[in-house]
Amino acid sequence: MSAYDILKHLHVTTAALTVVLFSLRLLLDAVGRPGWRQSPLRWIPHANDTVLLAAAVGLLVVTPWMPFVHGWLTAKVLLLVGYIIAGVFAFKTSMSASVRVFSAVLALVQVAAIFHLALAKPVFG
Repeated sequence: MSAYDILKHLHVTTAALTVVLFSLRLLLDAVGRPGWRQSPLRWIPHANDTVLLAAAVGLLVVTPWMPFVHGWLTAKVLLLVGYIIAGVFAFKTSMSASVRVFSAVLALVQVAAIFHLALAKPVFG
């Protein structure tokens, strides 16, 4: 198995786990179980996302793809920033319920777009 194959598998697995963990935390909040905020579920997503980012950087090293050169990859990076910002607002208890729900939906739409770009790798321009 090549370095590319290992990094891609790791990246895809951790990306899927990111969505599962995000959705689980949203669900726990929605059903009135905020206790996850004092459990390992508070930091596990951050550890997973660190591995996800490391795998992404590793893929950039072993492939010819470059952000700001390949449009689909640039779009993924911009959507990732949007996903992070929306995710922060989705979990802020100081925000109204409507803002939190809107932010959660926006984050999930952006992650769906990221997955689409990763699979399709469309040419922009």
